[in-house]
Amino acid sequence: MAARKKPKLAVWKFSSCDGCQLSLLDCELELLAVTEAVEIAYFLEASRKVVKGPYDVSLVEGSITTPHDIEAIKRVRRMSKTLITIGACATAGGIQALRNFADVKGFIDRVYAHPEFIETLATSTGISDHVSVDFELRGCPINKYQLLEVLNATLNGRKPIVPKHAECIECKMRGATCVMVARGEPCLGPVVQAGCGALCPSHQRGCYGCFGPMETPNTASLAAWFGSLGLDGRDIQRRFRGFNANAEAFRKESEAHDDQGHQG
Repeated sequence: MAARKKPKLAVWKFSSCDGCQLSLLDCELELLAVTEAVEIAYFLEASRKVVKGPYDVSLVEGSITTPHDIEAIKRVRRMSKTLITIGACATAGGIQALRNFADVKGFIDRVYAHPEFIETLATSTGISDHVSVDFELRGCPINKYQLLEVLNATLNGRKPIVPKHAECIECKMRGATCVMVARGEPCLGPVVQAGCGALCPSHQRGCYGCFGPMETPNTASLAAWFGSLGLDGRDIQRRFRGFNANAEAFRKESEAHDDQGHQG
């Protein structure tokens, strides 16, 4: 009897730091189980081997920042039965989306000796702004166990079980003291999706929002609380302009403080 043909998995990179791709390699022993279940057909971070598409599952890291990226992601979409975006860059434009709030030409003129050779877009945006996406996995970087769950669910035709609740729930589960209540430390935990295991609050630091906004986040309420802790409009804006600055909820809240400078 002929062996069952494995589904083809492809991993693609756009504008990013490679951290989310490395999360897949960090699976170590679990990666052996992945390679038994799928054929890794395209993954330049790990191998020069290239198997032609179409692909059953494509994991896409990185944001769209150049005209070439737009055409490339459309080709990836056409070749992929299922397309999953991984990480803050692919889901919300990443830290490089800070360009969306300024004049990108000014950045180019300052950084490059010959800016006339640079071809770029005025914005950095997530993959779903350009093509249809089947699932978005948040994080900067992603949680490798969540990635394994998403792959398992996709290959078995079920919905991935990934938490949508706030980071505060993870703090409660770990028994971590609330840094905002106990120490007056500004923390995005109440509006950020769980995923890191309350890493920063467990070390007495406020959450930076690596996993982006949770479902229905009350950012206005949290911004008001930040104000009560002594943050002015500019500081509040900066809290929401991090790894997921272009995520809709964070972008809108940060823009609400555009005209608020230092107060008092």
